[in-house]
Amino acid sequence: MSDIAHSTVTFDGRFAREFKEMAMPWRAQEAPDPHLLVLNEHLATELGLDPAFLRSPEGLRLLIGNAIPGESSPVAQAYAGHQFGWYAPRLGDGRALLLGEIGHADGQLRDIHLKGSGRTPFARNGDGQAAVGPMLREYIVSESMHALNIPTTRSLAVVATGRSVQRETLLPGAVLTRVASSHLRVGSFQYARATGDVGLLRRLAEYALTRHYRVAADAENRYLALFQAVISAQASLVARWMLVGFVHGVMNTDNMTISGETLDFGPCAFMEGFDPAAVYSSIDETGRYAYRNQPVVAEWNLARLAESLLPLLHDDQEQAVELAMEALRGFRRQYSEAWSAGMKAKLGFREGLDDEVTSPLVDELVALVQESRADYTTFFRHLGQAARGQAEPARGQLLNPAGFDAWARRWRAFAPDADAMDRVNPVYIPRNHLVEEALAAATGGNTGPLERLMDAVASPFDERPGLEHYADAAPESFGPYRTFCGT
Repeated sequence: MSDIAHSTVTFDGRFAREFKEMAMPWRAQEAPDPHLLVLNEHLATELGLDPAFLRSPEGLRLLIGNAIPGESSPVAQAYAGHQFGWYAPRLGDGRALLLGEIGHADGQLRDIHLKGSGRTPFARNGDGQAAVGPMLREYIVSESMHALNIPTTRSLAVVATGRSVQRETLLPGAVLTRVASSHLRVGSFQYARATGDVGLLRRLAEYALTRHYRVAADAENRYLALFQAVISAQASLVARWMLVGFVHGVMNTDNMTISGETLDFGPCAFMEGFDPAAVYSSIDETGRYAYRNQPVVAEWNLARLAESLLPLLHDDQEQAVELAMEALRGFRRQYSEAWSAGMKAKLGFREGLDDEVTSPLVDELVALVQESRADYTTFFRHLGQAARGQAEPARGQLLNPAGFDAWARRWRAFAPDADAMDRVNPVYIPRNHLVEEALAAATGGNTGPLERLMDAVASPFDERPGLEHYADAAPESFGPYRTFCGT
C-alpha cells in the first residue's frame, strides 16, 4: 500500500491524535480492480480536491483508502449504541474508516470517511464489504437530502472495487467516500461514558463544541449548552424529515449525529402514499422507527445522550439530572415549532400568522391527505397550483373532494403565496421505484438511469419539461416496498 505523492491532498488527523482511546489505526482492504462509478465534482471542488486527479488511478486509490497522504492516520472509530432499543457497549466502524479531516470552502473541517472498505476489529460477524447497490443508494439519497436543504452527510464518490460480495447472491463490491461535519454520534458519548473516564468524556465534549457549537462554549455551563444545542439541531432535523416524508429507518443512537446531520442511508425511503405508520426497513418488524415515531425516537435518543453527559452537567448527580430533564423538555416544543413553521411554508401562509389561526387548517388538511393516502410529495406540489386557482390536480388526489373544497375556501382567504410554496414543496424526490431501477442498472454496469435520476433530484424544486417520469408515483406492480441495510 503506497502513500500519495500528490502534494495538494492533505488530511488532518485530529480525531486520530486526540482520541486514541476511541480510534483504532487501520487500513482499507486493497481493491483488486477499482473503477469509478460516480464522482461528486462540485463537492470535490468545495473540498479543494481536483476532480481530474480523483478520476485518475491514483485518485481512485485515495477515494478507497488504498493510497493515502503520508501524514494521514486512517482509523476505525469506536462508539456504543442502542440498536432498536437494545444497548450494545462496543459497536464501532465495522466496515468503515475515517481517513481524516479536510478543509471545506466554508472554512470548517469535514471528515473524509469510507464505507465498505473492509473488516476492522469492530466488524463482529460482518465481512466489512459493501455492494454497489447500497452504496449508490446512500449517494442518491444523501445528495437528494442536500438539495432539499436538509442537513446531511454528503457523498463524494462511489468506487467499484472489482471484488464480489456475498449477500443472497454474489454482488459487485464498492466503497462509498462519505463527507460529514464530523462523525460524532450519541453513541460516541455513550462509549466515552461507559469507560468511566470523565476526562475522556470532557475532551469529547470540548471537541464537539469546537467542531460544531462554538457559541455554546461561551455559556456559563458549556456542557449543558452543548446538550441544548444538539437538542435544537435534532428537533429541526427531524421536523425537516417529516415535512418531506422521509423515513430514516434505523434511528439507533449510533446513527444520531451531534452535528444535527442525517447519517446512514441504509433502510431509508421517501414516503409516497401518506401513511403515518409507514415502515420501509426489512428489520423493523415492530415499527419502532415508523414515520410517525421519528420525533419520539429522537427524544428517546437525546435522553441517552443526557445520561452520558451527566458527569459534566453538575457535580451533584440530582442537580445534573434536573438540568438534563429541563433541557430535554424543550425538545417537543422546538420540534413542534419547527414542524409548524414548515407546514405554514408548505401551505404558503405569510409570516406572522398565529398558530391558533393556521393550526386547524393544517390539521384538517393532514387528515384529508391521510384518509386518502394521497401521494405526499405530489399533493403538496399540486397545492401550489390550487393557490393559483387550478384546484383539480390536488382535489383529484383526495377521496373527499367536497371536504377539500370547504377547506380550500378557508385557506384561500389567507392569499397563499404559490411561488413561495413551490420553493419548499419539491417536484422530484428519489422515488423508491426509480432508485431501485437505477441501482439494478448500475449493478449491471449501466449508470445511465442513475445519472438521469441524479439530474432530476439535484434541483428538486424546479419543474422541467421531459422529467415528468421522475415526478410520477410508483406503478401498482411495484408493490409493498422494503429496504435492506446492505450488510
